[in-house]
Amino acid sequence: MVRRKFAKKGILAAGGCAVLAIGTLTFYIWQQATLIALGYQVSRLESVITGLHEDIRKMETEKASLLALDKVERIARDQLHFESARADQIVYEGMPQAGER
Repeated sequence: MVRRKFAKKGILAAGGCAVLAIGTLTFYIWQQATLIALGYQVSRLESVITGLHEDIRKMETEKASLLALDKVERIARDQLHFESARADQIVYEGMPQAGER
């Protein structure tokens, strides 16, 4: 049997092609894994945003209920023991007083 000799040029070309193919496949797999991870992260952040929007809506509803004038007046009278102002305690800004004309 005769053994065949391979040229150094052919071996280097085959090795270079193999390294290039492995490098390309590695880059492609890394890119796909990164895209999948980013997709999961975007999905998680969208669910966080949805939850925050729901919290904002709940807080706005609570704010509106707490600022209702009848509720504020009831708390002022019952808990803080406020009384209605008498006519002589009311001062109107920008309007002349009754005896100043």
